[in-house]
Amino acid sequence: MPQLRIREAADVLGVSDDTVRRWIDSGRVLAERDASGRTVVDGASLARHAAAAAHPPVDHVPGTSSARNRLVGLVTKVTADTVMAEVEMQCGPYTVVSLMSSESARALEPGAVAVAVIKATTVIVETPGAPS
Repeated sequence: MPQLRIREAADVLGVSDDTVRRWIDSGRVLAERDASGRTVVDGASLARHAAAAAHPPVDHVPGTSSARNRLVGLVTKVTADTVMAEVEMQCGPYTVVSLMSSESARALEPGAVAVAVIKATTVIVETPGAPS
């Protein structure tokens, strides 16, 4: 069972140590003492809580898509030349960068609400300290 120290759990979810302690005290996240007497959070319990508590912004773009990864955010920067454009978006704590034709980016400007739709054939999952 993966275990995280309170500081690690807080860092991963972008919250304070005190927030994680409140989750433990309220029973929303399971914790125990490790061999050194430090409080450690049960990784599976933390993952369940994070998934249940996630409230992504509402995706107002109608229609259906086979892409499951839809990140609602704000356009923060558009850099375009005569052929290509680079569009940066802030989707929650994540920055998404897309390269597209300048024609496609013409309607985008900083401050616009947009949806980054990601459909990748390769997703690499790494863990800290994993052997290479």
